[in-house]
Amino acid sequence: MKSLFATLSLILLTHVTMAEPLAPIPLWPDGVPGEDHLELPEESIEVKGEYQIDILSNVSNPTLTWYPAKEPNGAAVLVLPGGGYNILAMSHEGTEVCEWLNSIGIAAGLVKYRVPRREGLEPHEAPLQDVQRAMGIVRTNAIKWNINPERVGVLGFSAGGNLSTMALSSDGRRDYQPDSAFDTPGCIPDFGILIYPAYLNDPENPDDLAPGIVVNEKTPPVFMAVSDEDRRFVEGSARFYIEMHRHDRPCELHIFSGGRHGFGLDKIDSPIKQWPMLAQQWMNELGLMTP
Repeated sequence: MKSLFATLSLILLTHVTMAEPLAPIPLWPDGVPGEDHLELPEESIEVKGEYQIDILSNVSNPTLTWYPAKEPNGAAVLVLPGGGYNILAMSHEGTEVCEWLNSIGIAAGLVKYRVPRREGLEPHEAPLQDVQRAMGIVRTNAIKWNINPERVGVLGFSAGGNLSTMALSSDGRRDYQPDSAFDTPGCIPDFGILIYPAYLNDPENPDDLAPGIVVNEKTPPVFMAVSDEDRRFVEGSARFYIEMHRHDRPCELHIFSGGRHGFGLDKIDSPIKQWPMLAQQWMNELGLMTP
């Protein structure tokens, strides 16, 4: 009965606090940096798997879709789906997550970043430009969208977790020509939520963080959740936590027994499906949930 009541309460809350998302906003209205010469396949979407997940391929025109909360608390989160930097898992690691964030009063921005990997570039390089531009757009529109520009975080899954980490550990410089209409505010997130993040440790030396990931005394607070059976990536999460601890930075890591990789918001029968509740508690403890 308690479980039924909780489920009904969540449905009611979601109904009350959900608003229609805005139309997708092109991140690069004047042209995507460095891609004028590329001939790229047409974007496509397929519905795959037991849970009918939307899989998006061949993104060459990245966008930001804004999900306003009806009862906003001032916080906002950019949501970065995973997919190995080759595709984007847009539903269970994207739209569903934005709707959950709205249900707890947090505005969300779904970033459709460039995939697949661009030849000659690091896998995260082009997507990081997209995230930095999206962060600038959100903070530029803070008053219009009823958010606090100092409460804008990132939430990423798998490769999206790696991309979130790159944004969090950035020194704030952009490697594209900034546009004052979009890029005047800073592009480093205020906090991060990393769910089964990928590629965090160096494949050549697993005891080190991957090249490009730098933890220091300014790294924003981070929440992490991963399964101990996610053998390819669990060590990277632990390594990142250790580096955050050594630099006295706020970091909460949950390693669950059982589970797997790629379950998204809740598509798994395992205790790890508690991560949204734990992440909400963590954000509340940081003061992000207080209007």
